[in-house]
Amino acid sequence: MSELKTNTIATHDNNNVAMSDPMKLKNVTTTQRNALSSPQEGDTVYNSTTGTIDFHNGVEWVATSSTTYVTVVDYLVVAGGGGTNYYYGGGGGAGGLRSTVGNTGGGSNLETALTITDNTNVTVTVGAGGSGQASGSNSIFSTITSTGGGHGGRVNPNTNAASGGSGGGGSQTNTSGGAGTANQGYAGGNAYGSSAYQKTTSGGGGGAGEVGAASTNWDQGGNGGDGVVCNILNSTNANTRSVGEVIGSDVYYAGGGGGTNGDQSIANPGTGGKGGGGDGYDNTNDGSNFNTYDSGDANTGGGGGGVPGAGTSGGSGVVILKYPSSKTITVGAGLTSTTDTQGSDKITTFTAGTGNVSWA
Repeated sequence: MSELKTNTIATHDNNNVAMSDPMKLKNVTTTQRNALSSPQEGDTVYNSTTGTIDFHNGVEWVATSSTTYVTVVDYLVVAGGGGTNYYYGGGGGAGGLRSTVGNTGGGSNLETALTITDNTNVTVTVGAGGSGQASGSNSIFSTITSTGGGHGGRVNPNTNAASGGSGGGGSQTNTSGGAGTANQGYAGGNAYGSSAYQKTTSGGGGGAGEVGAASTNWDQGGNGGDGVVCNILNSTNANTRSVGEVIGSDVYYAGGGGGTNGDQSIANPGTGGKGGGGDGYDNTNDGSNFNTYDSGDANTGGGGGGVPGAGTSGGSGVVILKYPSSKTITVGAGLTSTTDTQGSDKITTFTAGTGNVSWA
C-alpha cells in the first residue's frame, strides 16, 4: 500500500492544495516504469533515464517533454589545408579554424560551446588535405563547419589562387592571393610576378592567425601566414596524438604554406606558417635549404608549400571535443579517435573519417 508523508498541507481560498516543500514523485528508470503493474490513467512518475516527468494516459506512458539531459561541448574544428602544383605554385591556404577555447580563426571572438541533447547523434567529419591543385575538404561538428583551405595559384595551366578557410597564395601570372573566410582564416599573399625567364616568386598561403605574406621582389617567396594557438588538447597529449604543431607549451593549428621562387632567383622561398604549413621549395638548387617538396603536416590543417614541379598536399584537418569527465561519448563507425582526460574534462580527438557521436 502507498504511503503519503507530510508535515503541512494548506488549502488556498480557491481550493487548490499548496505544499511548503517540493513534491517528490516516484523515481524510476524507463525499464522500471514499463514494468509497473497495471498503471492507471493519470499515474505520474519521474523517469531518471530521460530526466522527464512521465504520465500514463490509460494506454501508454507519455513524457511531458524531451529529455532534459544535455552535454555542453567545447570544440576545435580545423578543415583540411589547400595544396598547390606546378609551375611556381603559391603556398596553399590553411584550413578554416573555429574554436571555443584559446583562439579562433580570422581574428574573431571565440565561439560558443554547443549544448547537445544526450543520446542524440551529431555528425563529426575530419576534412582531408587538398592534393596538388585542389583545395582542402571541410571539417564538421554538428552545426559547426570549417571551410577547406584554398589551393595556391600556378602557371601552365594558369590557375588563380582559390578562396577557402584561408586563401591560397598568388603565382607568377595569377598574382592575386585567394580570399579567406570570415571568422575562420585570412587571405593568401599576392605574388610579385616575373621579370625574366625563371626569375619569379609566389605568395604565401593565408593562415588562421594572419595573412599570407606577399612576395615583394623576384627573389624571395612570401611566407605562409601563421596559424593560432589552441590548447584545448595540451601540448603533451598533442605530441602523443600527433596533432597540431607543438612549439614549447603551445599547440598551433592552421598555418599557411610558404611561396616558392624561380630557378634564377637568388634568395629563398617562403617558410610555412606556424601550425603545420609546408615550406616553399628552393628552385635555386643551392642544396642548403628548402630542398624537399613540403606538404602541410597531417592533422594541423596546414597548407602545402609552393613548388616548381610536382605538387604538394595540404595537411588533413582535425576535430577536438572537450566535455565533462562525468559524461561518456559513443563514437560511431567510420571515425578514428582517441580520448584523454585533462583535469575534470575528457578530450576526444578525431583524426580521420566521418560518422556520428553521442553522449550519455
